[in-house]
Amino acid sequence: MKLAKLALGATMLSIMSLPAAADVKVGLVSTLSGPSAALGQHMRDGFLLGVKLAGGKLGGETAQVIVTDDELKPDVAVTKVKGLIESDKVDFVAGVVFSNVMMAIAKPVFDSQTFLVSGNAGPSPLAGKTCSPFFFSASYQNDQNHEVMGKHAQDKGYKRVILMTPNYQAGKDSMAGFKRHFKGEVVEEIFTQLGQLDFAPELAKIASAKPDAIFTFMPGGMGVNLVKQYRQAGLADQIPFLSAFTIDETTLPATQDAAVGLISGAEWAPNLDTAENKAFVAAFEKEYGYVPSLYAAQGYDAAQLIDGALKKTGGKTADKDALRAALKSAPFKSIRGDFKFNSNGFPVQDFYVVKAGKRADGKFATEVVTKAFDDYGDVYAADCPLK
Repeated sequence: MKLAKLALGATMLSIMSLPAAADVKVGLVSTLSGPSAALGQHMRDGFLLGVKLAGGKLGGETAQVIVTDDELKPDVAVTKVKGLIESDKVDFVAGVVFSNVMMAIAKPVFDSQTFLVSGNAGPSPLAGKTCSPFFFSASYQNDQNHEVMGKHAQDKGYKRVILMTPNYQAGKDSMAGFKRHFKGEVVEEIFTQLGQLDFAPELAKIASAKPDAIFTFMPGGMGVNLVKQYRQAGLADQIPFLSAFTIDETTLPATQDAAVGLISGAEWAPNLDTAENKAFVAAFEKEYGYVPSLYAAQGYDAAQLIDGALKKTGGKTADKDALRAALKSAPFKSIRGDFKFNSNGFPVQDFYVVKAGKRADGKFATEVVTKAFDDYGDVYAADCPLK
């Protein structure tokens, strides 16, 4: 709770420092309440740091970031996003942690011909046949980090694996991603409720089935409880725990030693060896006092993407074709290193197997173990009609 208050306080200062009347307006939509609020706080703080380090400007123009809590409720998000577009007249909608929220707001944003820059959610429908010229992702397509774990399970020779995710779009995408590279037997696909915190029945089922490994996607508070309960049940020493978005810098402050040594798939980690990343992590920890997660990294890059695109258009947003071309050129130096856009607005980038550990300063963080995919694009781009 103290960490959340510190982050919120730092963010409020950043928001208030931005001018009331601005040349560029961004509506930053994030989940800032409930068990998954840490994810949204990281993404928000990363985005605001990007604006702050650009002198409070985007593309050299004075900028205002209007932060909106979607409450992890799609209907609430739609109402608030319509307000951002119609009343606040934002030039960009950015952010969005969860895919059910992204799918709900996409149509009203696209219908208004406003650019939507994702700081996290990458649902498969937006990557394939229904891709949009008004969508750009500063994160990944949902399947991809899960594909890392599918490949890892295949490389390790696991024959029988249980999959467990929440029952919503990102959960379904995660299973599809894992199975794309894993050729063994999927013993069972377990779908839980979004927001579920007690996994006793599921863990009993896993213990009874005795698979070679489990793979799970449980972000936020769901992941915290699952990791603790998995360790308490004695399963961590018996059945390898593979995951994505379950063990990261949003959950490690709560799971701590219970997560150490467990591996995940990711496109970023705090120790990724680029000069830009080292500068970002140092600036983030100085600003907010905690270790950034991939949500923070993606939020930061989302701000950099908008900043770079506006520099190319001279700060102008009226010419949609010119602005789209500027965004598509990815005119910024990503803290991840390799980064370019595919035809569907999703990145082509590297992906890694990462492991949770404890740093010399006592803080918990993920670290790169090995690169899984090099310059990797999502499989849905082939179905996107955009060029």
